[in-house]
Amino acid sequence: MDLKENPAGRREAMIRLLRVAGLGAAATGLGAWLSERSQRPTEPAAATVRSNFQVPADAALPEMAVVQGADPARMAARAIQELGGIRRFVSRGDVVVIKPNVAWDRTAEQAANTNPLVVAEVCRLCLEAGARRAIVTDVTINEPRRCFARSGIAAAARAAGADVVLPEERLFREVDLRGQVLNAWPVLEPFLSADKMINIPIAKHHSLTGATLGMKNWYGILGGERQRLHQRIHESLTDLADFMRPTLTLIDAFRVLVRNGPGGGNPADVALKKTLIAGTDPVALDAYAAKAYWDLDWHTLRYLKLASERHLGTLDFETVRTRFVTL
Repeated sequence: MDLKENPAGRREAMIRLLRVAGLGAAATGLGAWLSERSQRPTEPAAATVRSNFQVPADAALPEMAVVQGADPARMAARAIQELGGIRRFVSRGDVVVIKPNVAWDRTAEQAANTNPLVVAEVCRLCLEAGARRAIVTDVTINEPRRCFARSGIAAAARAAGADVVLPEERLFREVDLRGQVLNAWPVLEPFLSADKMINIPIAKHHSLTGATLGMKNWYGILGGERQRLHQRIHESLTDLADFMRPTLTLIDAFRVLVRNGPGGGNPADVALKKTLIAGTDPVALDAYAAKAYWDLDWHTLRYLKLASERHLGTLDFETVRTRFVTL
């Protein structure tokens, strides 16, 4: 389905589509904010590394696909198909790093971490396309083994044939992020040696920024004292988005943590939206989800404006080529 309205009408129709999707859902458990545990590495020099994993644009294909349905795995597969298929993004022999949000010691139903079914399907597709390795990793906030286990992501990824890399201290390298705010910082090694990079955040509320989506998910490549980045959060997010330019982004909005994020825990804070938003323009994806689920735009999420000014994507999500699918 393609929306043909004028730009203002198309924008409202796109927002309405996400807002009315799904029903309220319940989750269980208690949320808690814990400080980061990562340690800075001891290397004295900061290396400069490749971090642009984008593939060439194709004017014949959509830049964004919005899929709604009851099966997260099918939704992920269909979204990638609409964007040109997995072989547009992954070549034989590639090492593909898949970056979900695995920050919290939570179940999938609590909507604090990416849905494991989406992660597993992306891993399966990458390996089917001939990838040499599919690596699933994240720098968690709660204890890593518990986060990967309780979220279901470790088991799902391994069942699909992927490798799971936990954020051990020995795997961090000091890297020059070349940002306006961020310079030398410890980065988890798999993010520095990949051929392709797939970002799979979950859409959820964030107590500081208002929402955490694709660009905020890059916090999970860093070790060190990440709370220091909150002092200039929007500039830091833009630097990270400039440093880490993914091959593909899929925003998991099957369950959305609409309040009291990012840790969640209250059943009343989870809404079942049964949606997945995928694409090659990370700014447009974030702008779309933020507006639809929290009525936020660049006036609040200033990093969106800063990212647009650095030509990382477009704020005007209604202008990008978009395909809508209901399964």
